[in-house]
Amino acid sequence: MNEQDTQTRTRDKKGLVALSLAALVAGMVGLSFAAVPLYRMFCQATGYGGATQRADVESKDILDRMVTVRFDANVNPNLPWSFAPEQRTMQVHIGENALAFFKATNNSDKPVTGTAGFNVAPQAAGRYFTKVQCFCFTQQTLAPGQSIEMPVSFFVDTKFVEDESTENIPEITLSYTFYRSDDPSDVAAAPVDGASGS
Repeated sequence: MNEQDTQTRTRDKKGLVALSLAALVAGMVGLSFAAVPLYRMFCQATGYGGATQRADVESKDILDRMVTVRFDANVNPNLPWSFAPEQRTMQVHIGENALAFFKATNNSDKPVTGTAGFNVAPQAAGRYFTKVQCFCFTQQTLAPGQSIEMPVSFFVDTKFVEDESTENIPEITLSYTFYRSDDPSDVAAAPVDGASGS
């Protein structure tokens, strides 16, 4: 093999390595963009991390067994709001459609936008805790001093009692945390006093 053939083969190998590395980087970038929606789908399917289920219609089957649902409310320090459940606990039948309310108040002298995230504990209960209507992940803009009531419509799926990991759980905690939204276009569109979010 002459020197020219050796140089050509070396160049081809380097090109193949460079192409492989570029493909690897492109694949990693693609996976990083897909990671969040894939993780969310995984959590919703398994209840991992306290993710809940979503339903368009209310439950039809109601069991005699009851469970206590505890409501927890938190506010990130960057958000000048007070936020609390109107009822700390609620006794519900498994499968029963229930409605709970949370109240938020903007304690600042400016319009402020917030968004709530949530989780359910224990984590195993998440796959059976089903929300029909919720204010989570919806931006809420409050004018200075404005308060709103936000409803959560939910039920605990009857399969909750059939799962060995949840059949003896007496209490479920639904926890919300409100975070400040940094989107200035939302802050500029504060609702009129007395308007409510959903």
